[in-house]
Amino acid sequence: MVNPKIVISFLFIFSGLNCLQAQKNKEKVSSFPKTLAIDGQVLQKNLNLITANDPEKVNALTALLKKADKLVLDAKTYSVMDKKQVPPSGDKHDYMSTGPYWWPDPSKPDGLPYIKKDGKRNPTYYDITDSQEIDKVEDGALILALAYYYTKENKYADFASKLLKTWFIDPATRQNPHLNFGQGIPGLNTGRGTGIIETRDLFRVGEAAILIENTPNWSAKDHEELKKWFSEYLTWMLESPIGKDEADSNNNHGTFYSEQVIAFALFTNRLDVATSEIEVFKNRMESQLKPDGSQPFELARTKSWNYVNMNLYGYFLIAKLAENSNVSLWNQQISEGKNMKNALDWIVPYLKNEKKWEYEQIQKIGYEETIKILKLAAKKYSNPEYENLAKTIDLKIYNSDIIQLTN
Repeated sequence: MVNPKIVISFLFIFSGLNCLQAQKNKEKVSSFPKTLAIDGQVLQKNLNLITANDPEKVNALTALLKKADKLVLDAKTYSVMDKKQVPPSGDKHDYMSTGPYWWPDPSKPDGLPYIKKDGKRNPTYYDITDSQEIDKVEDGALILALAYYYTKENKYADFASKLLKTWFIDPATRQNPHLNFGQGIPGLNTGRGTGIIETRDLFRVGEAAILIENTPNWSAKDHEELKKWFSEYLTWMLESPIGKDEADSNNNHGTFYSEQVIAFALFTNRLDVATSEIEVFKNRMESQLKPDGSQPFELARTKSWNYVNMNLYGYFLIAKLAENSNVSLWNQQISEGKNMKNALDWIVPYLKNEKKWEYEQIQKIGYEETIKILKLAAKKYSNPEYENLAKTIDLKIYNSDIIQLTN
């Protein structure tokens, strides 16, 4: 005869083990990072694949760590104070750049005012280093933060924190949170709303900060200081004449204005602003697309392929960001056909070489943004054909470290 006390004891232990396992499962589900446009659950899945020695992900991490180690070894930080020029304000803490497609007027003795040559970049654009250096901060911070996430080696988080503190926090080196002097045109103005396009990748700084949160050299105070900077920059975007000017843009500039407002609002917990801008974006997409999915404003440019893909990537970024507000934009449309899937499907025949690109394109076609779009579309629309197409277009880009480790 079975002793009832033994049975009860066994059931108690078994129940306890089940509860413990359930708790572990709950912790596993909730342990992924709460990132912005990068899917935290995808990062966690990739981490598990790396732990299981998945060759594709391990190779990607090896390539990423090579870059991260070089960043740590070089120990190069960046600041708006590095530029030689002084902005019109007299304060080098102010970000400054010139319009990249603007050139001296050959008919004028002093070349002023400059004239536009769409798609033809004036090499003097690079004389002012702010635009190049902020790109290096965005790229470097994300590389290092991902390296930390996948290895938990503090050296990567430590240097990522140094990059962020130098550009955004330290009083001696920080950028003032505005772009009053972005993409100025000599002889016409000292800054324009279009300059805001130069911070379209700043969301990656937010991603990096989230991934290194609570590491030894990135304290809760540091994180709040960074959020304060972004909140002030967001307020400037929403309230300044230059910010309002960019908000009225009807092409990719308007798209990336919305992308930034939503990303920065989410990062700084200004959720009402994010929700409001998501509604604005719905109307932007409606105004930018034709029912067949084509983008007339971008097709009119001299680098039409670049701008069509850039703008479409903006749509997909915004859709990812909107998920943080429990809003799905993947099939959003106001008028029939004016949705992001249709916009993607419009370029697919060109990717399959079923059609030849007949629009103006003054430089070689590239596919980095296209592949990011296709990989995301494969998941969101449950269509592996998009993924297969991404592989056939450019396998090197498809296998690149950041794409593999964040998708």
